[in-house]
Amino acid sequence: MKSQHAARSYARALFELARERGQVQTTARELGSMVEVLEGDAELRQFLGQPGVAAAAKRAVASEIAERLRVAPLIRDFVSLVSEHGRGDQLPDIAQVFGGLVDADAGRVRARVRTAVALGDQDRAALAARLGAAVGKTVVIDERVDPSLLGGFVAEVGGLVADGSLDGQLARIKERLERG
Repeated sequence: MKSQHAARSYARALFELARERGQVQTTARELGSMVEVLEGDAELRQFLGQPGVAAAAKRAVASEIAERLRVAPLIRDFVSLVSEHGRGDQLPDIAQVFGGLVDADAGRVRARVRTAVALGDQDRAALAARLGAAVGKTVVIDERVDPSLLGGFVAEVGGLVADGSLDGQLARIKERLERG
């Protein structure tokens, strides 16, 4: 709980700075690049979050990674600061919250969609439009193929779940038959 609170606080602060500077999209992209590096290296992530490691060492490593990725000074300084405070391992959580703030500011929401087979571009656009009409916002689909589904899709947008899967339809038919 405490780490989620910290992630939200850091993300909000970064978002406000990026918005003030007109760098929201660049910041989101560059933060994503930093997170990719950390997610690909568990030892590095652990190092940046380790309380026993000197703050200056963590700051130097984070700054070096940022320099190699050629990110803007805002991200370089932010990642260095977060790492210095022993929260470098929370950068993926911070990036996720930051992405949510960017989406909210742009009037979009993300839908987690599980499908039996990959959606085509037209199907993805149609589903995004229908979900968008239901929630009153622009919907961006994060799709994941789930081979355990017999067919169709299951979409989650905020607290709304739309189950258009064959599995869900069969379960509803079974329930109706059991009720009589």
